[in-house]
Parts: sequence; structure tokens; C-alpha cells
Amino acid sequence: MHIKKTIRDLITASAERAKAAGQLAFATLPAFEVEATKHAEHGDLATNLALILAKQAKLPPRKVAQAIIDHLAAPEGMLLKVEMAGPGFINFFIADAYWYRVIEEIHRLGDAYGNSGMGAGVKVQVEFVSANPTGPLHIGHGRGAALGDALANLLAATGHQVEREYYINDVGNQILTLGKSLYFRLRELEGEAVEFPADGYQGGYMKDLARNYLAQGQAAPGPEPQADDLVRLGRYAGDVILNEIKQDLKDFGVRFDHWFSETELYRQGLVDQGFTLLKEQGYLYEQDGALWFKATAFGDEKDRVVRRSNGATTYFASDVAYHLDKFRRGFDQVVDIWGADHHGYVPRLQAAAQALGFTGRLQVILVQLVSLLRRGEPVAMTTRGGTFVTLREVMDEVGKDAARFIFLTRRPDAQLDFDLEVAKQQSSDNPVYYVQYAHARLASVFRQAAAQGIEVQELDPARFPRLTLPEEVSILKMLANYPELVEGAARNREPHRITYCLTELAAQLHSYYYKHRFISDDVELTQARFWLVSGVKTVLAHGLGVLGVEAPETM
Repeated sequence: MHIKKTIRDLITASAERAKAAGQLAFATLPAFEVEATKHAEHGDLATNLALILAKQAKLPPRKVAQAIIDHLAAPEGMLLKVEMAGPGFINFFIADAYWYRVIEEIHRLGDAYGNSGMGAGVKVQVEFVSANPTGPLHIGHGRGAALGDALANLLAATGHQVEREYYINDVGNQILTLGKSLYFRLRELEGEAVEFPADGYQGGYMKDLARNYLAQGQAAPGPEPQADDLVRLGRYAGDVILNEIKQDLKDFGVRFDHWFSETELYRQGLVDQGFTLLKEQGYLYEQDGALWFKATAFGDEKDRVVRRSNGATTYFASDVAYHLDKFRRGFDQVVDIWGADHHGYVPRLQAAAQALGFTGRLQVILVQLVSLLRRGEPVAMTTRGGTFVTLREVMDEVGKDAARFIFLTRRPDAQLDFDLEVAKQQSSDNPVYYVQYAHARLASVFRQAAAQGIEVQELDPARFPRLTLPEEVSILKMLANYPELVEGAARNREPHRITYCLTELAAQLHSYYYKHRFISDDVELTQARFWLVSGVKTVLAHGLGVLGVEAPETM
């Protein structure tokens, strides 16, 4: 229903009428807020326009507020009353009957209720996970995967043209180190006593890779392997690990439109092209034999090396080239989702984006750590990964849906406690169960009605006034606010807003269900409640779909 937009438009029109009548003076209306009130006694929505317009209008805020109130022209039956509050806030009380319209809107739009064209014509790339193919995905990667996929779903639901991308870092020392790690594991399997390198990949998965390598009939390099031998082993191991990563992500419900290999940057000469462009702009200089980027010109704490004195390019050089390629592909906005340990890297990349001419088009979202618990106690990190718990292990224990939902219960910049036992409970303590059960419960209501020979009749607005209970009006308001909540979540890149909304809506539904019968001898009331809870079921399914979580019909 976009109630906030409707009220905003009413306020704007009222201010213009007050201006025409000579009661307000302003050049243009400043940006103002229309927000839900925190307490019911203050109405449903409130605006601060009078407070921020007062200086320009050269009037006390309360006089500005009164002028706006005097010139309001709301549709008949929409507003119960309008009040001035405090220093000049305007509170709007929406008539209960107005909220009934949401039932008709959900009935008309069906599964598309909650979608919008807010981002029409905007091409967005979301790059996420992008874990180096040197080991299995851990739970931190899982949180980033859930966030990136849900954000992409959210942007698509609001009309953006979205591409999901995974960047494969398959160039440089980590591949050589991976090959060296595999080489030493191969020698161990062949019975040699070797000292495993301190900088090697320690996880047990390296032993699995070595066993599989030999099982395929491939021979290990000799006692003095060449660099090419180690790179070959590294690429073999990287390919195997990447295939496992792809399978884990698929099972986690995450898909990508494009897997971009760092190797392509060099094959296409994109790194040199990046250097050329930055040099033309005057942002590269040589010092001590190395090539430097003037990051300090854009607020970074120091300049950054892009090519070392030995001729080797840095990871930062690859990232500059990669983001240049992203924008050349026509993306209006680029969103990178990184682990919080990369926070120091953000200023230099933003500086590079500005230097390349793409100011304001790159957003980096940092994802904080996940603390894995069992009954409130930390889980010992003694797993196949060696130093971390893998995403696969979590999925195997609690399932895809529980993992995804819980990963999305908090802001990405807040640390998350993930309790494995809570995630398996069939109780209100388990947030995903609580929401999914609300959807399944409503599906059961309609099955019960069908079993009793009761059909959901054609929508009849004349019966809506039977929905007078405070619980019913509260649910109607939540349903009406949902499309704007989805838009706000997309605009602010915050999928956790959907999780909060679904949890609150499920709580309202369960409370309503326990107190009142949906099926009764009162035909008109029964039908009105059917239409109401059908709307709840539609919104729950839509929100769960955005989060990439199933909306079960039975549980």
C-alpha cells in the first residue's frame, strides 16, 4: 500500500497549498521524514517537516505544523485524526477501515506482493564469498553467502537488474603454497618423514587431496620439484577445492551468474590497462623501483604499491583491474561483501574507484565473525578444516534453512552467536522454525477448512469490517507496511530487516491463532479471517523467498 509514500505526498501537497495561500514561505521543501511512531497513543505515522522547514519559513515550528494540518486534503475515510505534538511534530492516525485495503491489494498481486519497480533500469553486481580456492568454506563464508544471496534476491524483488559474481583468486603465492602443501602431503603418504612447511595449509583436507591424487594413478614430483611442478599441483588442488566450494554453495541454495578468474585479468591485459588509466590521470608514480598509487589523494592513510621493485604486481593491482572491468561491463552499482578482517583494505579500494572515475558507485559491506556455540558453550575448533568449522558441517547438522535464516538475524557488522542446538529445536527459541511453522500452520488451517467442506469464497470487502480485534488491525498494519519495508531493506542493503519483520509477523500470527478461532459457525467472520490470514501466508512466503528459505506447507 506504500502508506508512508501516501502520507508523504499528502504532506507535500498540503505544504504547497499553504504556500499558495500565503501561510508558508519556502523555495523548495527540504528532505523530511515520515516514520512509524513508537507508541500507539502518538498515532501510526509522524513527520518532522515542520521542525526542519521552520527556519526557511521564518516561523515557529508549531505554526508551520498548523499550516500544514490546515491544508491537508486526505481521501475520505483515510485519516481518523491528525495532531500536532511536542515542538512541532505532526502525528497521523490512520482509520482502521483504511487498512482493509491491503487485503484487496494482496489478493490482486498474489505472490508479487512486496515486489516493486524501485530499482528499474539500475544494473547492480553483487560479488560475495570469493573465498580463495585453498580450503573448504567455513561458517564465516556461510554468513557472507547467505547475506550476498539474500541481498541479490532483495534487489531483484525491487526491480534492479542483478548479477551475482564469485571472484576466484587463482594467481599468486597462495597457489604456489597450496601446491607445496600438497607436495609434502604426497611425500608423507609415500612413507617419507618430512617437516611440513610452517606456511603450508595445515587442514586435514590436504591429506584427502593427496590420497585422491595418488588414487588417480598420478605420480608425485621427485625429491627436488621445480616451481612448475608445485604450480601444477597447486592448480590441481585448487580445481578440486573449487568444485567442492561450488557444491557446498549449491547445496546452501546459493547460485552465481558468473565465476570470474583472476587469471583472466592477466590474460586480457586488464592489469596493464588499469595502470595506463591511473597513470594518465596522474595517480601513479615510481619510487625506489616500485610503482605506487596515490591513495592519499583520496583520503587513504598512505600510498599503495601496485608493482614491486622486482616487477611482481600486488593483490591491490589485481583488485584495481578487476573493479575497472566491473564498471566497464556496465554496472551502475557494485557491491562487494567481504569479511571484517578486510576493513583496512576498504579505503584504498574506494580511492582506486574514485581515481578511475567511479565515485559513489562502489559499496563494500563487511561481515563480522560467527561464534559457533552448543547450548551456549563455544564449539571446539577441531574439525576437518584444521582451524575452523566448515559450512558443510553446519549444514549437515542443522540444515540449509536454519543456517541461512540465523546468519541473517543480525546486521552484517554485528558479531553473531550461532547455537547449533537452538537451530535444531522445534520451538519458539528457534527463529526459523517459528517463522516456517507460522506458514505451515496457515496452510493447515486451509486444509482443515477444505476437509470440513468450507471453501474460501470470493473476496467481499463488505465483510472486512468484521476484522475489528486489536490483533487483526495490528496484522493488517504489518501487511500494509511490508512493501515499503522491502524497499527500505533493498535501499539500505539490509536483508536482516526482512528477518525481523517475518519474526514479528509470525509472533503476531501465533498469538492471534491461540486466542481466536479462524473457522467458526459465523460464516462472514470466518471468510474475513480467511482473507486476512491468506495475506499473512503470502507475505511470509515472499519474505522467506527473499531470504532463500523454504516456506513449508507442512511441518
